[in-house]
Amino acid sequence: MPHFTIEYSANLDGDLDVAAFCEVIRAAAAEIETFPTAGIRVRAFRAEHFAIADGDGKHAFIDMSIRLREGRTQDVMEDATARIFAAAEAFVAPIMAQRSLALSLEMREINASLSPKTGTIRDHI
Repeated sequence: MPHFTIEYSANLDGDLDVAAFCEVIRAAAAEIETFPTAGIRVRAFRAEHFAIADGDGKHAFIDMSIRLREGRTQDVMEDATARIFAAAEAFVAPIMAQRSLALSLEMREINASLSPKTGTIRDHI
């Protein structure tokens, strides 16, 4: 782990290159020593229906969630959060300069005993 889930408002179509945004997040995560490369997953979902702030349809959002297994110190998690958020913020800065956009991120720890995993990705890296 970590697993990244990106949810974004449908009105960002044409402004946000979602695949490139996912790659920026993946690359930033890969630079963080405590994140095993084989465990990084970034996925994005378009929110077709949404209502924001005063209801004006021009407002947009990108909400990122990071789930990771327990065991990292608070300092490590805060550093990782700051680095991932900075990468995301830099990527969307041109969009934010042109339109109303809310960017958010939340990191959550997962109890390893309640989250079994298996796979062969490590065998192929």
